[in-house]
Amino acid sequence: MTSAVMIGASGGIGAALAEALADEGSYEHVYRFARSASGADHLDLEQEASIVAAAARVAAGPPPALVIVATGLLHDGEAGPEKTYRDLDPVWLARTLAVNAIGPALVAKHFLPLMPKTGRSVLAILSARVGSISDNRLGGWYGYRMGKAALNQLIRTLSIEDKRRNDRGIVIGLHPGTVDTALSKPFQANVRAGTLFTPDRAASQLLDVIDELKVTDSGKVIDFEGKEVAP
Repeated sequence: MTSAVMIGASGGIGAALAEALADEGSYEHVYRFARSASGADHLDLEQEASIVAAAARVAAGPPPALVIVATGLLHDGEAGPEKTYRDLDPVWLARTLAVNAIGPALVAKHFLPLMPKTGRSVLAILSARVGSISDNRLGGWYGYRMGKAALNQLIRTLSIEDKRRNDRGIVIGLHPGTVDTALSKPFQANVRAGTLFTPDRAASQLLDVIDELKVTDSGKVIDFEGKEVAP
């Protein structure tokens, strides 16, 4: 048997994913980690030591065939997505990059070595369509766009190296659409009718996408409908 790891398990999507994985019963154990450890063990993407400790706990059990990173930082208190370059703040930019790109990179550093060296394994990280360079037609949201674009490059690069560890391994980015969570709450007024998903529906859609992934999908960003997001 293998295990699954859910990082970001206290968030709307992460909690729903963890519950869905547990209900499926496909894994011997579903590990749940989050910065605010309500019903989950502590893991802070901005603190590598906490990632090391979480990986050590997982290493003591069955190998994780599925690791999902369901985290993201779009706004926090007064800080949020920039409308213009005049709003750029180096401290906020550094933090958005730390959570949206550097943190997932450190998760890969410490969790990929724990994943099976043979057979199918999936490292899935939540990305966003706004990280697509070719799809950027509106501008703005500098820090979040930069963080997700960096994440997408990370996913591509990891997928190349991971093939040397396990030629059946998949490293993938997932775009969940707009989900009714704290992250999207301030911006939901602009969402088209019928395109705001509940966390449970988003989790179900993403797990369906994961189930259908092929090895040739590794390195891509796939949306909730199973379609590739343009780089």
